[in-house]
This record gives sequence, structure tokens and C-alpha cells, in this order.
Amino acid sequence: MINISEVYETNQMIDHDNLDVRTITMGISLLDCVTDDVERLCENIYRKITTYAKDLVKTGEDIAREFGIPIVNKRISVTPIALVGASACRTTDDFVRIAQTLDAAAKQVGVNFIGGYSALVSKGMTPAEELLIRSIPAAMKTTDIVCSSVNVGSTKTGIDMDAVRLLGEMIKKTAEETAENGCMGCAKLVVFCNAPDDNPFMAGAFHGVTEGDAAIHVGVSGPGVVKHAIEAVRGQGFEALCEMIKRTAFKITRVGQMVAREASKRLNVPFGIIDLSLAPTPAVGDSVADILEEIGLEKVGAPGTTAALALLNDQVKKGGVMASSYVGGLSGAFIPVSEDQGMISAAKAGALTLEKLEAMTCVCSVGLDMIAIPGDVSAATISGIIADEAAIGMVNQKTTACRLIPAIGKDIGDELEFGGLLGSAPVMPVNRYSCEAFVARKGRIPAPIHSFKN
Repeated sequence: MINISEVYETNQMIDHDNLDVRTITMGISLLDCVTDDVERLCENIYRKITTYAKDLVKTGEDIAREFGIPIVNKRISVTPIALVGASACRTTDDFVRIAQTLDAAAKQVGVNFIGGYSALVSKGMTPAEELLIRSIPAAMKTTDIVCSSVNVGSTKTGIDMDAVRLLGEMIKKTAEETAENGCMGCAKLVVFCNAPDDNPFMAGAFHGVTEGDAAIHVGVSGPGVVKHAIEAVRGQGFEALCEMIKRTAFKITRVGQMVAREASKRLNVPFGIIDLSLAPTPAVGDSVADILEEIGLEKVGAPGTTAALALLNDQVKKGGVMASSYVGGLSGAFIPVSEDQGMISAAKAGALTLEKLEAMTCVCSVGLDMIAIPGDVSAATISGIIADEAAIGMVNQKTTACRLIPAIGKDIGDELEFGGLLGSAPVMPVNRYSCEAFVARKGRIPAPIHSFKN
């Protein structure tokens, strides 16, 4: 039973510490929409999304109002479109037509984002998957709320370096195509290694082929809550610190569990998972960097940062898994530079570099997230950064990702403005030594020896 003190405590978290449910995401399978005619395929996709998700936004708003819990975003994820469009799409324009259909359907039901303009190419690309990847710049330019992701590697298969090389070129082209809009297309595009099938967070959400016909996933947040909680153990030992983070993560996850169950019941869609990630926003007091500095760092990026982040990530997961039987997605601490005021401050001060961020991705939820880099960086360098990040995920059996934004026309120290939850990003320096000959090699990097577990 929930007692009155716990109700009061939750209200305090919401009112003073920026606790929110970051997203209710409805995953929808589009496999039964498949046909060999593009127009009929688009009609099937539009009809299914607008039928299944017609009450998603209203349900989220009703739950938020009745329970007094802010629900920031309502989102949709769909089956990777490279699979759905394989029979019908013969050109990049065919895939762009599907992206525009997704955009129209998502706007019709009123969600904030729709994810799943995706391809899974960890071992190789089919012709359709290569077409989708090549269509990404045009798709991101001609849609508003469609998000794209590509999985280029896994611990079991290795890294598809042909896809990595191609994506370096497509990220650069996407930035150029959307330069007038702050290179926003790249903010909606993420490259994964070991992508999960049930991630509710954008830009990487897609409805995996291991999922059912539909599912409700909830992503909770609460960096401000954790920061406030650990202030009570300032100066105490690691045991007290860890216990406080675990207890707080448990409470945050219980809020998400309650919302997920209620949304599942009202929408008559099975409950999928709770993603208990600490997802920051640009708002003051809603920062993962602030937590790390409360743990004892003068500035994020200082020696000890990776250890502090590892501790935080582990305790969040330990607390969260006790609160829900179905924890999934990414789950842990996000470190998106543009979306975290403390990360922005540390990057501007020179305390946080791209190399330090890469080290931190070994122990955090995802990877190099919302990183603005100079607009004249080469496509090969972008591919090299993706390969480094994918290697970390492959060897460590974890999800890693890159959301890199070449800031066209801007250089180190300039700022790229996105607004809203995406915030703003200082342009960070990149190692300028070439990796052209490395990424020009064809084929794939083999899976590590410890992947053989059959």
C-alpha cells in the first residue's frame, strides 16, 4: 500500500525536483502493412497508425491530469521501415514517401515524435536497407517529427563498416540539407550498436521484430530528484551514497510503472517496458552533470568523472529493477550535451572534451549524444567516431550510439540552437588527423571472441 507520506514525497519530487514521465511511447508493428505497391503501402501505414494511436495523446493527458504527474511527450515507434518498405521501394524517393506518410500520420494523432525510419544492418545491407540509408537526408529535410536510426553493429555480429562509411556521408549530407534549420535533421538521426527492440526514447526508438502487434513503453526521468536526494548524504561514504541513489531510483520507477499500467489498461495495448533512464533537459535543476558534481566533482570532465558516472548508472539500475518486473530499453544515465545545462557549461569551460565523453560512454546508457562538431569535419572523420563508439558497445556487450551534428557554417566555440527539449550545443573540437584509409576498407569488423556463447 502507498501511504500518505509517500504521496507527499512524490508530490515534492514533481513540484520541486522536475520529476516527470518523459514519454509514453506506443510501439506499432507495420509488418501486416507490407505490399509491393508504394501507394497502397503508405495507405496501410497511415490507416494502422491513426487507428491504433488515435487515443494515445488524450490518454496521456488524462492520466497526467488525474494523477498530477507531468507526461512530457507522447510518441510512436514503428517496425524498421527498411523491412516494411523492402518489397515496394525501388528508389530513395519511394522511402521518402513513406517518411512523409509517417509524418502525416503522427501529426494526425498529435504525438510529438515518431521513430522507426530505421535499418538494422549490423552484418550487412540489403539493397532496400542501403536505399533507406541513402534517403535519410531527404527524409529528414521533408519531415518534421520523423526520427531515424540505423544499427550498424552488435556483439554477436561485429560492425558493418560499409554502413558506417555510408552513414558518415549521410550525416554530413543531412546537416547540409537542413543547415537553414540549425542542422536539425541530424538531431533526429542516431547510429547504434546493440540497439534494443523496445527503446521508448527518440531519436532511436523503433518497434523491434521481436515485439508483438503493439505495446506501451514508458520512459521515466528525474535527474533533479536524484540530485536533491543525494544532497542529504553529502560528505558521507560510498555506501550511503549508493543506498540513497537506489532508493530514489526505486521511487522514480514506481511512478513510471503506475503510469504504464494505467495507459496500457485504458488503451487496451499490452504493457511493454519501463525505461528508467535519467534523461536530462536544458532546464536548471534537471541535469545529470549536476548529480556528478554533487557526488564530488568540481566540474564534469574532471578526473573521476567516469567512475562517478559508472556508480550512478549501476545504482539507478539496481534500484529500478526492484520497482518493475519489466525494465528495458536503455535504462541508466543519459549524457546528451545539448540537453543538459551542466554538460553544456562543462563543454564551454573546456572541462568536457569529446575524448572524455567517449570514455564516459563506456559506462553510461547510450553514447555520444547531441554532440555538435565543426561543419567542415569530413565524412570519414564522422565515420571514424561512429566506429569508435560502436566498438565500445560491441566489446562491452552494451548499447552505444552516436548522434553527431556537423554544424554547417560554424566552428569551435560557436553555438547551435535547437530549442525545446533539445536545447543548444556548443561546437566541440574534433581530432583532425585523418582516418580516411581506415574507413575506406570494405567489409566488417569481426565480432569479439567472447561473443561465441552457444
